[in-house]
Amino acid sequence: MIKKFILAISYLPFKIWNLLLFQVTNSEKGENLVTHGQIIRRGKGFLQVGNNCKINSNATKNPVGIAHNTMFYIAPEAEIIIHNNVGISTSLFYSRSKIEIEDNVLVGGGCQFLDNDFHSLDYDERVHNGDKMVKSAPIIVREGAFIGTSSIILKGVTIGARSIVAAGSVVSKDIPPLEIWGGNPAKFIKKLKD
Repeated sequence: MIKKFILAISYLPFKIWNLLLFQVTNSEKGENLVTHGQIIRRGKGFLQVGNNCKINSNATKNPVGIAHNTMFYIAPEAEIIIHNNVGISTSLFYSRSKIEIEDNVLVGGGCQFLDNDFHSLDYDERVHNGDKMVKSAPIIVREGAFIGTSSIILKGVTIGARSIVAAGSVVSKDIPPLEIWGGNPAKFIKKLKD
């Protein structure tokens, strides 16, 4: 009982921080958002978190994966939309266009969602022209999908409804609904029952 009380008190500054984050930035949150640890948000783009979501943002609540805060980096014209009943643990979302996470998705610890290349693939553009031509394309994770710990989801990927991405996977192409994929690069493993 005392241990739970001390833990609750230790999270209080982070809960206040997270509440203020949604009030003073270009962000919206639904009802019953539960957070553990400090969420980090950078950029002027739009962040929306739906109802009944849970975001773990430190190693004490979920030590699986990379032990860092949950981070949202959103370029000015970009957006990250997280729907209802989504669970996220210590993961990175970096958007230059759009990342959308539909209802009932689980995101394991240490995952990364990168809807852009960060740098141009063209040498002259990257080295001599200021690296302004960076490609980006939306990421969509459909209803009920499960993203295993330390997975990386790259630009332009859609993960189908109720599909599973195995831990440590690098996903660079679409995954159909009701399938398990894994590896680097992620490949089909098996179908799931409907």
